[in-house]
Amino acid sequence: MTDPISYSTSTARLGLPLLFAGQAQKETTVNEALALLDICVAGSVQGVLNDPPTAPVIGQAWIVGASPTGPFANHQNAIAGWTEGGWRFVQPVIGMRCYDLQNGANRLFDGGWTLATAPASPQGGAVVDAEARAAIAALIELLKVTGTISAN
Repeated sequence: MTDPISYSTSTARLGLPLLFAGQAQKETTVNEALALLDICVAGSVQGVLNDPPTAPVIGQAWIVGASPTGPFANHQNAIAGWTEGGWRFVQPVIGMRCYDLQNGANRLFDGGWTLATAPASPQGGAVVDAEARAAIAALIELLKVTGTISAN
């Protein structure tokens, strides 16, 4: 007798629920997957929080901080989205990006959420070449950190 075919119950990268043959109430599985996709694909978060907001609006999402509490507990670094059914969490995968509305900048997930900050502007002018080179080097490093350009 052959071994029965085994199927995954969720996708490998984002853990989205999958349908299976003979499943009752398929709409529940499909709607759950769509809610999680909506959180991921929308591409923006309100900011980073350890504590859930007191009055979230449906469709808003946050990155869960390093010391999560309450419903955010055990979801460090996840994207938490508020839906009609409550909180939904998506564990990020390396390479995932989102726009942080609070900081007005893109974040990149590389094991943790990276947020590039602008380097200090050159000051003075006595040694313009050295200051310009330092500023350019800092910009290049930020572009590498955010994955905009290759680190190689």
